[in-house]
Amino acid sequence: MRRPPLETHLGTGIRTTSASAGRLSHVRWIAGGTGAGKSTLAIILARRHGAVIYRGDLAQHTWLPRCSPRQHPHFHAARDEPPGSLWDSRDPDEACGFAQRVVAETFAFEVEDLLAMPTDRPVLVDWFGNLPSQIAPLLTRPDQAVFLLPTPEFRLAALRSRRSVPVRSLVSWGSGTPEATLAQRLARDELWDAEVRRQAAAHGNTVITMDGGRPATDLADEVAERFRLGTAA
Repeated sequence: MRRPPLETHLGTGIRTTSASAGRLSHVRWIAGGTGAGKSTLAIILARRHGAVIYRGDLAQHTWLPRCSPRQHPHFHAARDEPPGSLWDSRDPDEACGFAQRVVAETFAFEVEDLLAMPTDRPVLVDWFGNLPSQIAPLLTRPDQAVFLLPTPEFRLAALRSRRSVPVRSLVSWGSGTPEATLAQRLARDELWDAEVRRQAAAHGNTVITMDGGRPATDLADEVAERFRLGTAA
């Protein structure tokens, strides 16, 4: 059965957070596919423009005590799964659908965190789990967000590099057969990227293809201009 678009799973989350758009005008969103260089870009921009980075991969650990089985069934279930189990028990389409449901359930936590942060300087959100339809109600203009999507070759190199770090590899990949797990991740990420492209086109957001053909510092120049960093918002 064809998996429905992400908007099916967002529902009330979009409506209840849209009132916060004006309070988050200092926030810039760096999202997109895995292995696209989001964190590298965020670090460069933060250093150049005195911004604060909000890292979703770290923040999600603080969401665990705030979740409940009734309101966050998929996220709550994931907390008790062993490392890498996402790839052991689901095919790529199921893994993509599961990820969509998790980000839909936890988006309110992210917004709560951002609303609690100081507003005296820009905040850069570095998080795979933000999609265009999810954050659209929080933007005062489309260029507050960019979505980085890697070419297959760029992503493959990035994921293989991550596997070389033992602790990170165990948490993200588990103990499954390396090449089989890699194939599942790549297939899941292709589905995710396709959804990002579809939604970004619908909401007028910028998508940047990452192929390794330009220095990260040059990309930071482009994104800083789009984000209007260093100028009046």
